[in-house]
Amino acid sequence: MPKTNERIEGAFTYHAPREGQPERYEAIRSKAKELAYLIDDLCPDARERALAITKLEEAVMWANAAIARGEVR
Repeated sequence: MPKTNERIEGAFTYHAPREGQPERYEAIRSKAKELAYLIDDLCPDARERALAITKLEEAVMWANAAIARGEVR
């Protein structure tokens, strides 16, 4: 019998959006975009600004993954 791991299965499986999820994804992206523009406007053009925006992108990705992966049942 092949070995299975729920975490691996969940991380590498497509999770089709369920009712109400796309709107939540968009709300998270919209707020993050506001913050990204604020960071872009207020911070000097430097590596740190780029990292801040990258980390914001990561935060959006993980927040949306939490919605998708956390509501599979």
